[in-house]
Amino acid sequence: MINVNYQFNNSIFPVNTKGDIDLLISFQPTTTPKKRRKLNISLVIDRSGSMAGNSLKHALDAAKSVVDSLTDEDIVSVVVFDDVIKTIVPPQNPTDKKAIKQTISSVRAGGITDLHGGWAEGCKHVEQNFDPLAINRVLLLTDGQMNSGITDKKTIISKVVQKGDAGVVTTTLGFGSWFEEDLLTSMAASSNGNFYFIQTKEDATEVFQLELDSLKSVIAQNLVLKLSPADNITLTQWLNLSKDDKQSQKLKMNFGSIFENEDKLIGLKINTPTFDKEGVFPLFSVKYSTETVDDSGNIQKIEGDLDVNITIGNGQATLTSAYVDIARLKIAQAKNSALKFADAGNYTEASTALKSLATELETQGLHEHFEMAEEIEQLQYFATRFSNKNVSSDTRKELKDQSFQGLSRNRKDLAARGTEISQEVSKMPTVSEVGEGVELVCVKEGGKLRIKVASSGYDQTLNVQFPRAIRADGAKYVVEKLVLSSNGSFYRADGKIQRLVKEGEVDIFKSSSGSSRVKTGKASSAPKTLADLEVTDSVGDGILVQCVKAGSKLRARVVSDGYEPDWNMRFPRSIREEGTLYVVDEVITGPDGKSYIACGKIKRFEQA
Repeated sequence: MINVNYQFNNSIFPVNTKGDIDLLISFQPTTTPKKRRKLNISLVIDRSGSMAGNSLKHALDAAKSVVDSLTDEDIVSVVVFDDVIKTIVPPQNPTDKKAIKQTISSVRAGGITDLHGGWAEGCKHVEQNFDPLAINRVLLLTDGQMNSGITDKKTIISKVVQKGDAGVVTTTLGFGSWFEEDLLTSMAASSNGNFYFIQTKEDATEVFQLELDSLKSVIAQNLVLKLSPADNITLTQWLNLSKDDKQSQKLKMNFGSIFENEDKLIGLKINTPTFDKEGVFPLFSVKYSTETVDDSGNIQKIEGDLDVNITIGNGQATLTSAYVDIARLKIAQAKNSALKFADAGNYTEASTALKSLATELETQGLHEHFEMAEEIEQLQYFATRFSNKNVSSDTRKELKDQSFQGLSRNRKDLAARGTEISQEVSKMPTVSEVGEGVELVCVKEGGKLRIKVASSGYDQTLNVQFPRAIRADGAKYVVEKLVLSSNGSFYRADGKIQRLVKEGEVDIFKSSSGSSRVKTGKASSAPKTLADLEVTDSVGDGILVQCVKAGSKLRARVVSDGYEPDWNMRFPRSIREEGTLYVVDEVITGPDGKSYIACGKIKRFEQA
């Protein structure tokens, strides 16, 4: 059912080889189960105030698409949370999908974020129907930061580990720009789940489907490797995410699931003594085990041994096919390291880590492979961002997502995802005609920004290698010429690049004046009654406020992220109504330093 083999980055190593060498162990599924495993899942959706508007609409649409993809044998529950946890769909077989989707459609936003409480409720439902033969998983979608319930990250991670050890795995999906990516990636990694950055509202359904497809294609679970090194051989580093998300010299690690049509690739960096003569020498032995379900529906434990030997000789050394896969793991590691450097304020080290790897990969000729050329461009792009200390929240999330996917999965459609639009696009010189140049267009494909040829006379099915810093979905460009790669699989943009805005077209990337909110710093006034307030179904760049009962009083509290959720607010009493949501132009801190003042125009928010 599963083939296991290994490859070094080089076919042969010369005499006097010593130090660090790279190794790849692959687990390749060879058969497809006659019947896929049942799913026992809980969809846990953040409905806090920050999700109001299109964010919640797209999240709910994504949840309904998951329901549509389930079979009658599966079990699904749906939990929604703000500071109140509510199970809107108790665990059940999805035999009446229409009713389940109608219930999901009725969800409305409001309140602050009790992430742990929502997740724990989802775990409870999965545990109630736990089946060792099924895929038992909680899918947690959130856009916000924890500000209610248990908020200590170490406590939450320890609970996730406990549930994961008991067979309930957590997948996390981060929505927008405010969620805590370190928490969500740690929750996923510590239980061998998956993590996804939903970068745009429209991506929600696509990303949910990616996860569902993954769950349906699980071949085996709980892949464990144990290494026994030969004398003087040291394991320097695992190049993948392990269950506890720590890169160390541990000799036994758990690497989670093996998926259909997706080789599980485990990278290692090994330190050796000097090999001063030719021959074949043992490095270590590997014991591996994993669990699968056989055609009779029983859990079957697969165990095996793999002896890893190195060949020392004076023949011609060539790079093996493993080198590209090892390079992908190194890229993911470099992105993770760069983030750690930047978090510590070491931006120069962060930039250098990415630039040096990009140079190494180009020296090895990997820029002649399109996917690797894209990765090298990403490394250079992010290196520049770090060098300029220009690391936005979205930039950090893109890097975290790319690093997580690269270290945990072997799927090209998950690699190098990122659609953040740099301000460099709006600063580009524009032309109104293509002239003697070549017209290009930027499109979004599977969460990636790709450049395609629009001019005739070229193979329009091929991608174009193009600077990452000036890509934006829908943008058009004129480049002097295109150069076909040496293997004929993609083009490279060559020469001057300008943005194309044809006569009569609206320049959608033209720099605007920024926020449309009117910042007056003047306390809001309001009509006599709530019924007289203007109604909106969009938060836009405003701030969401909710009226809540605090003892015997009605209080206005900010529920948008980035604000203190417990602070009182100066807010017109005439329009206060328990549970009602409002969109306010501006919120400022009061003179006492521990309260807010609503300023500018106030509108009543109603979910579309």
